[in-house]
Amino acid sequence: MTVKTIAKVKPVVPFESYAYVVSPLAAADGGGFIFTMPDLPGLMADGETEAQALADGREAFAAIVSDMVDRGQKVPAPAFNVDDFAPASASGKVLARLPRSMHRQLAARAKTEGVSLNSLVLAFIAEGLGRRAALGS
Repeated sequence: MTVKTIAKVKPVVPFESYAYVVSPLAAADGGGFIFTMPDLPGLMADGETEAQALADGREAFAAIVSDMVDRGQKVPAPAFNVDDFAPASASGKVLARLPRSMHRQLAARAKTEGVSLNSLVLAFIAEGLGRRAALGS
């Protein structure tokens, strides 16, 4: 077996510029938290706490960016940058009215996955933003 050492590179766009999601894992899946980054599909990390999942996600980001640079691949730019699009007064809070049937479906899905309704909706939004960016829209 051949082992290749990849030099760690400094990303052109810093970790903090990318959207990420930290969600609780169901006890049946080992518990703790999972970190994902929609702009970099396949980037995942986990930890016993949200802070540990975030720290491991930061390490995974550095590893994936270094690997992509080593293989000559372009590192995708963030699909959403709060500094570019949000007014200075953006609070991060969104209120949405949903049809009752949709609310029931989302609540049932959140319960099945062992996460809060807010975490599930945030994950869906981040996933959708990542897909749109991948399609170039």
